[in-house]
Amino acid sequence: MRRREREAEFREYVSARLERMRYFAYLSCGDWHRAEDAVQTAFEKLYVAWERPNPGSRDAYTRRIIVNTLINEHRRGWFRRERPAGDLPPAEAPSPDRDAALSLLEALRRLPLGQRTTVVLRYWEDLSVDQTAREMGCTPSTVKSQTARAVARLRELLPDLDPTEGEHDEPRLARVVPHP
Repeated sequence: MRRREREAEFREYVSARLERMRYFAYLSCGDWHRAEDAVQTAFEKLYVAWERPNPGSRDAYTRRIIVNTLINEHRRGWFRRERPAGDLPPAEAPSPDRDAALSLLEALRRLPLGQRTTVVLRYWEDLSVDQTAREMGCTPSTVKSQTARAVARLRELLPDLDPTEGEHDEPRLARVVPHP
């Protein structure tokens, strides 16, 4: 592939996927700045390896880079949460959906990284257990146990909001925190 074609194809891919990958990273780590850094790193690595993954698996490849980046950053120990120094200004009157989304996002932040990632991949990205295991580089049984622990903890934290229930086909997490 000629360089010009490759760059045009890459730009098109990034512009089509940027928002979805940012949301995925944000739901995985709970911090917009870290999410944007992880997505930037993922797109840099994807550009270098553009022809390595087959075009149908580039999304999975990119998500895997994001997950690995977040895990590596967390392991290095330079992950620090910022806390506001003073009181924040009053927020607008939240709607029930907004309340549910904020409650769910706060509960997700309280989960360990592995559990949070499995929940996001399974219920927001709607991946199967096997697909989630491939993206996380672990076994399906690990995904199942991480998911079960995460859902149990979310049910404790959010007794009125089951992130997996719903009369709709779409998982509750995707309904409360919609895709971009």
